[in-house]
Amino acid sequence: MAQPTPRVRRTSQNTQYTYNLSRRIHDVKTYPVQSPQGATIFLYGHDNGVSIVWKGGRRFKPVKKQPSPPEKQNGATDDAVMIIDSDDDEPPSKSSKAPAPFTDKPEFEDSEEDTPYPEIIQTLDLSLGTAALHLAVLPMTPCPAEDAAWEGADVLKENMVFTVACATNELYVVALPLTPPSPESKARPELRSNLLAGKAGSGVWGERVIFLGGQYKHSEGVAMSLIKPKTERSGISQKPRLVVAAHTREASGTLRLWDVPLDVQPGEASGRINPFQTEYLPSPLSSVSFNPTHLTQILTVSTPHAVRIYDYAQPSLPPDDQAVGPFPSQGSWLLSLFHPFTRPTSTRKPILDAAWISHGRAVLALLADGTWGIWDVDGASPLGGSLLGKNSSGIKGAALTAFSATGHVEGTGPLRATAAVPRSNGNGEFVPMTPHTRRDAAASLSAAGSLERLVAVKGGIVVTALPGNSSGSADESVVLWIGGLDNVSVIPAVSRFWDSQLRRSSGGGVNLFSGTTPTKMIRLHDLATGLLGERCCGVGAAVDFSKLKDNDGGLQIEVFVMGESRLVIVQECEDAPGAKIGGVVSTRRRLFDKKEQPSAIIVHPRPDQPRNVSFNLSVNKTRSLRDQSYGRESIAPDDDATHDFTLPIGRPKSSMGFGGFASGLEAAADVQGDDEGRDFEEEMLDIMEIDQALTTMESGGGRKRVSFT
Repeated sequence: MAQPTPRVRRTSQNTQYTYNLSRRIHDVKTYPVQSPQGATIFLYGHDNGVSIVWKGGRRFKPVKKQPSPPEKQNGATDDAVMIIDSDDDEPPSKSSKAPAPFTDKPEFEDSEEDTPYPEIIQTLDLSLGTAALHLAVLPMTPCPAEDAAWEGADVLKENMVFTVACATNELYVVALPLTPPSPESKARPELRSNLLAGKAGSGVWGERVIFLGGQYKHSEGVAMSLIKPKTERSGISQKPRLVVAAHTREASGTLRLWDVPLDVQPGEASGRINPFQTEYLPSPLSSVSFNPTHLTQILTVSTPHAVRIYDYAQPSLPPDDQAVGPFPSQGSWLLSLFHPFTRPTSTRKPILDAAWISHGRAVLALLADGTWGIWDVDGASPLGGSLLGKNSSGIKGAALTAFSATGHVEGTGPLRATAAVPRSNGNGEFVPMTPHTRRDAAASLSAAGSLERLVAVKGGIVVTALPGNSSGSADESVVLWIGGLDNVSVIPAVSRFWDSQLRRSSGGGVNLFSGTTPTKMIRLHDLATGLLGERCCGVGAAVDFSKLKDNDGGLQIEVFVMGESRLVIVQECEDAPGAKIGGVVSTRRRLFDKKEQPSAIIVHPRPDQPRNVSFNLSVNKTRSLRDQSYGRESIAPDDDATHDFTLPIGRPKSSMGFGGFASGLEAAADVQGDDEGRDFEEEMLDIMEIDQALTTMESGGGRKRVSFT
């Protein structure tokens, strides 16, 4: 089966690879661990389940053709003795005819093939029988498979683990091998004869599916993390376990958490796992995410109210003696972060999303009017100290939590300009005629209209940790998107970006291109070229491991832009000069690459030709009647560099006038011969006749120096 092939579109800033899918996409996530053969893995949810895609890495070896069975001959050439078994003989048992279970042993090439872009080498569809609305992966730093033992979980070296929230209230935890299935595995006869043989949970692909119950409505968002709980009596750490969090719109809003083991065998029914904590909220949540460092802390986003931090391991009530399990029955709310108001109303601006940055020590928020802000929760400011002290938290304020750094996303001006433009009062209500009260009433009406518009805006934040290298500590890249404007922006390095914003606000000056990492937010242009008319429904990001070693100031991630039925992978364009996203690129480039042979005619100087040749550029003819003493003298000295010109040096020819030059031009145009045997360089020099034209003008005055190189 042929793998999907992208439609490549190259713009002045980036290169876009568009994959047209045959179904509607609901969510896309990049798995943080590479496959053993070096492929990048990403998942997307659709109307029938989840699809896993392996992109790049070493390809499969060509399939060996099995020898065809010998043809059966109708009849026999030689006579044969027929032996009829008696009825007393036992028939052969059915167990002897049962085929052996299939064992997949994929084989890959020894090295990765050099291609213009990483191709998709394998895809796998896990059928769930319903739509997969949301996906979640572990919040770990991207790494190869051999380094994936996060928190001591060695199972992550061989298997990927992710969570799927379905439209029919089900919630599944799926474990699948990192190695892509071979083409022979997907072409098994039992998969062709039975349509339900490859359904998720059957163990055909080596998967393990765990069902999480307790929900009565489908999840609006899901997140997962890994933890090694400790027993209260002995204090010994147990085996790593998964913790899954999901929020729904049950009642006024519900947050549930599940404790999931990792030792379920392929195809084994794990039963129904009920949540160990259920938290009822005053309003529904819009997103949840686990802290990558403090694994028990959850960041919850309530769009109209605040951003809050919840810790499920810290009990808010005295411990219960009858409690079972390593976690309490109810956690604690640690902190509330309040975002700004929509002036002049008393309603807060809708918050689109918030995410952990600086390895869980700060929070980045994105508001519906295009405003972004950073809350310094744990004193992670790059300047070395927070707003309240060097070792204290950077939070201040009660009804409004001040941002450590804030700004606006490029291209979101129309979202903020609506409140500034007064609109007419068309509802017939009375407006006071006093100038001051009339201005306030008009502003209030326009602000209400702008607030209604901002509530409908969609957007989000995706944070990708960059693996550390020997040159410096690990940083993070952030992708922000606002769906109403198809606006996608990238922060290549959060720490440098935060530092530049603080220096700008303090008046210390900002060097936008300090070092090798850009320190500004870059907007991705011409996304409509790849989306082909579809609206942006979400984004993702994957680390480009091939660019981590270069450290040339470019973008070290690939951006996944999700349309309604298309997936666009955006990379920086390295071919055009100055087109590298966020980097400082020299405009000097080679005329031809080392491997590319030039097809144009290039004139090179002769090795034995002198560097400087003196010529007379006077317009007077050779047979002038003037005396040489009355000729015009040059105003500039002979060694003046102003009159030196760089021209290609031709082969000296016999003297001829302009009539001869025209005749030679016509003769050269009429020549017909073998193109392979022609000397194009010599013909071009003969046609131009630069040296013959200069020879005819030697007798005039005003001698100048012309430099030929």
